[in-house]
Amino acid sequence: MLTEPRRRAYLSAMQVVHWLPRAELPFAAPSRPELLLPVAPVEDLGVEARPAPAANDVPVTPQARAGERPKIEIPRPASATKPAAQAAEAEGPVAATRPAPVPPPRFSLQLLRAGSCLLLVELATGQPFQSRDPSYLLLKDMLRAAGLPDAPQIIGEPVRWPLLVRGNLDQGPEAAGDFVRGFVQARLEDAPCACLWLVGLPALRFAANADSNAYYQTLTLDGLGDAWALPGLELLMDEPQRKADVWKAMRQLMARWKSVE
Repeated sequence: MLTEPRRRAYLSAMQVVHWLPRAELPFAAPSRPELLLPVAPVEDLGVEARPAPAANDVPVTPQARAGERPKIEIPRPASATKPAAQAAEAEGPVAATRPAPVPPPRFSLQLLRAGSCLLLVELATGQPFQSRDPSYLLLKDMLRAAGLPDAPQIIGEPVRWPLLVRGNLDQGPEAAGDFVRGFVQARLEDAPCACLWLVGLPALRFAANADSNAYYQTLTLDGLGDAWALPGLELLMDEPQRKADVWKAMRQLMARWKSVE
């Protein structure tokens, strides 16, 4: 049998504040009958009046009726009472309105200077030009046909995007376009050019905000001046019939850079 002090110690360890025995407990402290008397209702307030316990009184819960199991109340933190479903429902509309993150584009561009022209050329392999690369040899042929030096000067390192592999920096399409235009504009401030060649779809997309429909056309760009849109070197090698369109547009533009020399 448990004594009253040990019983209270067990109940305190289980965080049981209110409890009712199913039968009379041996060695238990006697109940005070005056605390179990029914309270007369207060008619004008519509609620039951409860006598205020004395300062030294111990709260006593009314005894359970015969055959009825006692209800044990375990105190819980306020945060645990909020259902998880309710929290998910509250965040649902907010999460639905968040736009899906746009993956950063991937490209490599090389800036070169040939006479009075600047060339922003797509690097299909992502690697700098080598002297015997077929794409570089095609570029040299195009420069000779245009009446420009066929040994273009490479300006700086290739522009590779994304800039960072990790991090929270915005590297979406808009950020890529701002970077490419700023990079070319800085080089133009050092030495202006008569015409900017945009060779390849990434050069056209991120420097001029245009697509393949602009191939062979001339564009006037804010901060960059006149630009000529061209297919990529790899595309010209895969589809040689495009070279005729390049040559046709080139004959109409050659006067722009020849007049400067």
